[in-house]
Formats: sequence, structure tokens, C-alpha cells
Amino acid sequence: NASSGATDVISTVEFNQTGDLLATGDKGGRVVIFQRETESKGESEELGESGEYNVYSTFQSHEPDFDYLKSLEIEEKINKIRWLPQQNAAHFLLSTNDKTIKLWKVSERDKRPEGYNLKDEEGRIKDISTVTSLRVPVLKPTDLMVEVRPRRIFANGHTYHVNSISVNSDGETYLSADDLRVNMWHLDITDRSFNIVDIKPANMEDLTEVITAAEFHPQHCHLFVYSSSKGTLRLCDMRESALCDKHSKIFEEPEDPGNRSFFSEIISSVSDVKFSHSGRYLLTRDYLTVKVWDLNMEKGPVETYQVHEYLRSKLCSLYENDCIFDKFECVWNSTDSVIMTGAYNSFFRMFDRETGRGVTLEAWRESSKPRAVLRTRRVYTGGRRRRGDVGVDSLDFTKKILHMAWHPAENIIAIAATNNLYIFQDRVNAENL
Repeated sequence: NASSGATDVISTVEFNQTGDLLATGDKGGRVVIFQRETESKGESEELGESGEYNVYSTFQSHEPDFDYLKSLEIEEKINKIRWLPQQNAAHFLLSTNDKTIKLWKVSERDKRPEGYNLKDEEGRIKDISTVTSLRVPVLKPTDLMVEVRPRRIFANGHTYHVNSISVNSDGETYLSADDLRVNMWHLDITDRSFNIVDIKPANMEDLTEVITAAEFHPQHCHLFVYSSSKGTLRLCDMRESALCDKHSKIFEEPEDPGNRSFFSEIISSVSDVKFSHSGRYLLTRDYLTVKVWDLNMEKGPVETYQVHEYLRSKLCSLYENDCIFDKFECVWNSTDSVIMTGAYNSFFRMFDRETGRGVTLEAWRESSKPRAVLRTRRVYTGGRRRRGDVGVDSLDFTKKILHMAWHPAENIIAIAATNNLYIFQDRVNAENL
């Protein structure tokens, strides 16, 4: 089950908690929501398909802005989208660009009231003197309409660019992080937030690292983690103090002095961090590897997977074309047994944690045909060359997969490849990855 749709360059992808809705944000400030269609009978049922995702709603989330105090243009690009747990028939989501976070309500309407006393059929207010009798308005069926309305606008909370938002398990608060600070907001209060991490030094010349990502623990509302450009992870407990500058635990891998180079700090910067669904592990992505950390073991990662080690010899040219600064995301599957992350040439990688085996798959136009099977790919680095192998020098670095999402309960993945969204479904099981 695969589909693709051309739009502006996709900058974030996120399933809701049940997986029936999928939201994408793009560089043009637009949010597109896809809804999973109900299962159809007949042929598709025999093939084991579970319904495709079709466009449900599209709306403009952010517009370009200008900071007159700093003479800076603020892009409309959507940096992150996060769904709130569903409480009623409506859906709520948070979206953010570099500066402003917005809460949106997505609801359906298939009835409309008719028979107003003070309005005519076209909605104009009547002259009260002409109303001679009262009638009870009635609800009449109408075509299904999806309404998207802004409910809250959380502005002026960040001096620097927002890189992360994360909804707390308490369902009432969320955090937002920029380069130097992490703030906590209440979903009902827009005019103030609480600064819970501040790493800005008194003298900016003393700045040695910046915050790259932050996320709340999935079960414990007092715990959150944030990563840095130095490759460290800091676990913070809000019960200890109001300002969590002093972490509870720090996770970092000691650097091998023999492998140190000009690029060491750049490629060790963590671009994404995710708690496992169980809350026991952390998943991080740096430029060349994806790592799994145990919250009970701080001295180093318990698992390390090479994503594209063959690029280590090409770091100089990657630095010159700025690709070395690309920020790849990483995700868990629903059982925390498989992890996924992106690469170049429209490739993405999956790793089975039990066997340690990895596979390279390609998201491209041919695989977007219905019932097409994803083919595995291999990058040729030496030795015997097999048919279909792609040489390292032939990789297309403009085709990069930075953003992805995994369905919360099933083996359905969403892959953002530049301006195309691919949705793939595993028809058998995770063992066939």
C-alpha cells in the first residue's frame, strides 16, 4: 500500500495516537492531513490491505513573518507537528515554525441548523419587529465538512529557532525547545511559559554546545530528555528543581582520541532523540550512526548501528556542500523491536534489534504503484559487485530522506522524500523486514 503526492518540500511527518490520521508539514507553512479509509470488501480484503490514506484536510498553518527588532525574516516552514491524545470526536494538533506554536482543532460537521428566529436563510440578521412567531431550529443533514480552526497561539516564548515540541503524558502541558532553552507550556495558557532548561552562558563567546532535540518520557510526566550538538543526552527530573539545568543523568559515549578529526564534533551532534514506547530506552541519530541507550546505563549506548559508514571517507566534500549538517530523524516500530532512519539517494534503513541485521530500502516513484514491493538496495564499497548495487560516487545527495513516521500499532510507515510522501504497509510481518 503506497501513495505519493507532490507538494512543497515536506519538513515533518506525524501519525496520531491511533494511526488513523497522518499529518505532514511543509516548507510553505501548509499542513496536510491524510485519513485512513475504512476497509473495503472483495479483492483488497483477499490481499490483506487495510485501506489507503487519502487527503482529509489541508490548511495554512503559518505565514512568513518579520522580526523588526532583529531585522530577521521568519520562515513559514513547519518544523514539527505533534498530535494531542484524542478526548472527544475532534482532533487537536500542535504545529510550530521557528518562533510560533499553534494549537489547531480538526472537527467534522455533517449537519447544519435551519430555522433561526433572528436570521434569514442567507444568514443576515432580521429586523426584530418583523419576527411575529418563534420556532425551534432543527438540524438538517448536509455534505461532510472538515473544519480546522486555530484554538491557541503560543508566541514570544523563544528567542532562537524552535527545533522540538513534545506533548506531556499528563495531557495538559507540553515542552518546546530552541538552541539554548527548553520551555514548558500549559495548553490553556498562551501568554506565559516556564523556562525549565537554560544553557545560555553569560558571555556568548563561552558557548560550547546547543540543544538539538527534546522529548517528554511517554509515561512519567516529570521526566524529559534533551540532546546536544556535542552528542550528549541529558535526562532531567522536574521534581528536583524548577530549573533543570542540573541533569539527573547524562548519557555520552567517550571519544576515541585516535579517530578524532576536524569533523568529529559535527558528525557526533545528535539530530533526533526518541523514547521507546516502553520508556526504557532512548534512540538517537547522529550523522553516521543510530544508537540505542538504556536509561539504566549511562556509560555508553547498548546498541550502535552504522547507517552509511561508507560516507566517512567523503566528509570533506559533504562539508563543502553542507550535507554534513543534514538532520536525520529516527523512529521505533510499535513493539520497539525495529528501528528506522533515513539516508541519501532516497534510501532509508531498518535495523532488527534482535538479530542486529540491517536492510536498505528505496522510496521512489516505481515503488509508489499499488501492490508494488519495496526492493532492497546495496551500496557498493568494494569487493564483489552485484547487479543493482549503487556505487558510492553515484549517490544522489539531493535526494535525502530526513523525515519519517511509524504507525503506533501496525507495520505501516510514512516516508517523506523531498516533496513526495510515501506510505508503505508490510503485508506479512516484521520478520520479513
